[in-house]
Amino acid sequence: MTAIRVLLVDDQGLIRQGLRKMLEIEDGIEVAGEATDGEDALRVIPRCRPDVALVDARMPRMDGVELIAQLSARHPEVTAIVLSTFDEDDYIFGALRAGAVGYLLKDCTPEELVDAIRRAGRGETVLAPPVAARLVAEIRRTPATPSALPRQGRLSARESEVARLIAAGATNREIATQLLITEGTVKNHVSSLLRKFGVRDRTRLALHLNEDPDTGKGGTG
Repeated sequence: MTAIRVLLVDDQGLIRQGLRKMLEIEDGIEVAGEATDGEDALRVIPRCRPDVALVDARMPRMDGVELIAQLSARHPEVTAIVLSTFDEDDYIFGALRAGAVGYLLKDCTPEELVDAIRRAGRGETVLAPPVAARLVAEIRRTPATPSALPRQGRLSARESEVARLIAAGATNREIATQLLITEGTVKNHVSSLLRKFGVRDRTRLALHLNEDPDTGKGGTG
């Protein structure tokens, strides 16, 4: 099994040292490098070739949100998770819109962090419970506006069910359990939804689905 290569991006050396010591003992995870801020991260990425960047939100020179936007544009192969003390809306929604697949708080347990890295390595979205609650509250507070249909037409009945559960924040395993299908089938539906909506990751898909009140209506099959 190929190890997940992780880049630690935090301006506090003590935090980076603690994260390195914690992750180095985990099977299947390798600390590929460290960076003190966003600009430093962009310099070291070509050399250390990480799969996942664990990014602090608030840093000097280039903060986490701007770094994630730069990663989405210049290094889309690098998956970004925010690990921050701050749960402010600007950081949460800014990071997710920029392309982060996860947002965790620094009071999470080591087990939660390791699990998040593994899930992010598989392309899954990982949100701390307080962050997920903020996201749901924001969606409910923001009036829905009509948006275009998927690029390849309406969704099938099953795709509509999967889309509804993705929008609610369900994992592939939870979707499979609720719909009585395999996780592999769920992954196939997710891939189809990404293609139809013209988005490249699950986070953007969830945000798009929550903005679209007509998603899946009228689907057949």
